[in-house]
Amino acid sequence: MTTFEIEPGRLFIGGQWREAADGARTEVVDPSRGAVLTTVAEAGAADVDAAVRAAREAYDDGSWSGLSGRERGRVLHRVAELIRENADDIARLESLDVGKPITLAHAVDVTNAANDYEHFAALAHSLHGSHRDTPMNALAYTRREPLGVVAAITPFNFPLILAGSKIAPALAAGNTVVHKPADETPLSALYMAELFRRAGVPDGVVNVVTGAGPVAGEALLRHSGVDKIAFTGSTAVGRHAASVAGENLKPVTMELGGNAAHLVFEDADLEQAVGAIIKAFVFNSGQFCMGGPRLLVARSVYSTLLGILEQAVPGVPLGDPRRPETVVGPMAGEKHLKKVEEYVELARKEGGRVVCGGERLDLDGGYYYKPTVIADLPNDSRVIQEEIFGPVLTVQPFDSEDEAVRLANSTPYGLASGIQTGNLARAHRVADRLQAGIVWVNDWAMLDPAVPFGGVKDSGFGREYGPEALASYTKVKSVVVSLG
Repeated sequence: MTTFEIEPGRLFIGGQWREAADGARTEVVDPSRGAVLTTVAEAGAADVDAAVRAAREAYDDGSWSGLSGRERGRVLHRVAELIRENADDIARLESLDVGKPITLAHAVDVTNAANDYEHFAALAHSLHGSHRDTPMNALAYTRREPLGVVAAITPFNFPLILAGSKIAPALAAGNTVVHKPADETPLSALYMAELFRRAGVPDGVVNVVTGAGPVAGEALLRHSGVDKIAFTGSTAVGRHAASVAGENLKPVTMELGGNAAHLVFEDADLEQAVGAIIKAFVFNSGQFCMGGPRLLVARSVYSTLLGILEQAVPGVPLGDPRRPETVVGPMAGEKHLKKVEEYVELARKEGGRVVCGGERLDLDGGYYYKPTVIADLPNDSRVIQEEIFGPVLTVQPFDSEDEAVRLANSTPYGLASGIQTGNLARAHRVADRLQAGIVWVNDWAMLDPAVPFGGVKDSGFGREYGPEALASYTKVKSVVVSLG
């Protein structure tokens, strides 16, 4: 299957490709050139209803939920194999759609997606209940059962990975899925729909509806036939989604915004630290909820580290994502580029000093922004307190471990955090105090499907990856059998 066999992009409902009920279509733009790649169907409420009904029918007929975990696992293993077999096409598609450097799309997005399905394939037959010892004259035990129809709503920055982090455990647990990808980056979701069919996933078990969040996304959130909502996106939209879910008493997983602090202590290996610092804020053009845009540095090494960054950051390869040497590609869209420009201008007004970068790069009409380092901002600056979601790093000094922790925890977010230190005791001590769902020590973005991640505070709740994610796509039933 080649990348463009899915063209023109249509909805995937009940195992069939179809146009939107009203024939509406929307453009998909290549962010590296600002040019239209293709168009895809734009789903409305009627299309969402059809997708949910197809998922419900597939769930009720037992063609998937009725299989043993081991049988479901075999199919998910085949999905992982197909991802690897079609890695070149998928990486190219993700690069075109999102602007990801092709090398990183291969090494990170495709690899992690395949690992995700493989991991949950292995966990699929590990779901089990337990016997409970009670004083009753009875046999008491619990069962883990699927929830039903899952609405998976995913963002623009990691379309393939963040879809897999929801769909893989949902399917492993026996649920059916309606996936609504971001309207800006829907192509890998459509490609994956065909891979699911080829892997042997029954019709209706996975459905894909492309379209605008306020229309298709809202219809999916509010549909009475949905049993769980799994959402990744901004905190503002997440609040709304959680509110709608609360009105209808639906369980949710919310992986929302982040603004992670990266702490560098005086005993850190600075050469090692610099690589992690740069990776933390430029990866995926800074469009990474678990990125590290806030750098907190011990005052004794503050000037030294700032000088190293001033020299090193401009040398990070920025440009055409199709070139294998490119590390930083374009922003995913013009509105994202404008948002970064506005925040950097705000930093200047708030007294910040732009150490390097601070401007867009004019290249082929694409949405490029130079990796930017900003110093001398007060901690209450909006640029420090809010999520920029671009290749911008703010740098602040601290004088003690307590101050470093206080600064790190001073924003409303709590998705990720990082520590650079040569002191093992300090690493554990500070990790314990940081308000974050995941803490990395002496590196950044060390992610694996076996290790759960998720947020605290305004970064959401629930966990993706690991057995914790699998459990969240199940409900517990207790059975008590009288022996009297």
